Amino acid sequence: MPAFDVSLLPPEPDLTFEVPLWKAGLLAVAGIDEAGRGALAGPVAAGAVILPPDAKIIEDLRGVRDSKQMTPEQREMVREKIVHHALTWGVGFATSQEIDQIGILPATRLAACRALEGCNISPAYLLLDYLVLSDVPIPQTALIKGDCRSLSIAAASIMAKTSRDTLLRELELTYPGYGFARHKGYGTQAHRAAIRRMGACPVHRLSFDLLGETSHLVHEDTQEVE
Repeated sequence: MPAFDVSLLPPEPDLTFEVPLWKAGLLAVAGIDEAGRGALAGPVAAGAVILPPDAKIIEDLRGVRDSKQMTPEQREMVREKIVHHALTWGVGFATSQEIDQIGILPATRLAACRALEGCNISPAYLLLDYLVLSDVPIPQTALIKGDCRSLSIAAASIMAKTSRDTLLRELELTYPGYGFARHKGYGTQAHRAAIRRMGACPVHRLSFDLLGETSHLVHEDTQEVE
């Protein structure tokens, strides 16, 4: 992808990409984004959200932005707005075993396809955050920093993140001692120490460097790291 000047980012995600598509008659535009790509444990999640083709939706979804810029409490509040106002939405997961079998990027695409399958409206166009679904025969645009530029993608990022966080809190009950409820599977010091102490559990990604000094991607939830 070409380089993108971050100084051009809008203060909040907007409808710059959606409105021209709506005007062209492509009324079902799905934003897609993922969560958990760089974690050491748990699935990768993807969200898909189709917003009403009405510019006034930006007012209804005021506060929706890149999920990484929000606290957990803020994400849960805006999630309710998205559920209420979206025409449809879906969340898909690819398990840690699937990640180990096919790799993190193909697994992310698999989760995105499952998110689209969860929508009850077939999209006419896809807006994605730095991801291309080459096997999906739907016109699409991959945007650098799409979750900061497109309201649909930002909404999808929140649905993916909140759904995955809920699942990791449940995994804390199944596999206690790793701290999944706190770090959501990312490679924090405490998480790596727990792996050294107890070994990996069935939801760890064995193809990842579980005991390394850095995780695969920049931590996407820094407000929850000690």
